[in-house]
Amino acid sequence: QVQLVESGGGLVQAGGSLRLSCAASGSIFSINVMGWYRQAPGRQREFVAAITSGSGTNYADSVKGRFTISRVTAKNTVYLQMNSLKPEDTAVYYCNARGSGYNDWGQGTQVTVSS
Repeated sequence: QVQLVESGGGLVQAGGSLRLSCAASGSIFSINVMGWYRQAPGRQREFVAAITSGSGTNYADSVKGRFTISRVTAKNTVYLQMNSLKPEDTAVYYCNARGSGYNDWGQGTQVTVSS
């Protein structure tokens, strides 16, 4: 299993930027995919972006061209750079790590975009 700690959320005006970080510890060498999901009030948790152990990336259509996921292996950290933020990006953002036999989540970090 993997332990995940997110940071970097906050309040930003529409059009602004934020960078989220997710630090992983534990069985990090067994991670196949790390990703970001988000959940807005009254809505289901949804996929945002993911990066594989081979550095392949995938994005939700709603964030393509605005968000970038990256990783620094030496720091066991994954980042989500969020640009051109919109009010509809407001949500709790969760880091996720998947490996053989596990699917672990962080505690979440709040992102609020004001109009």
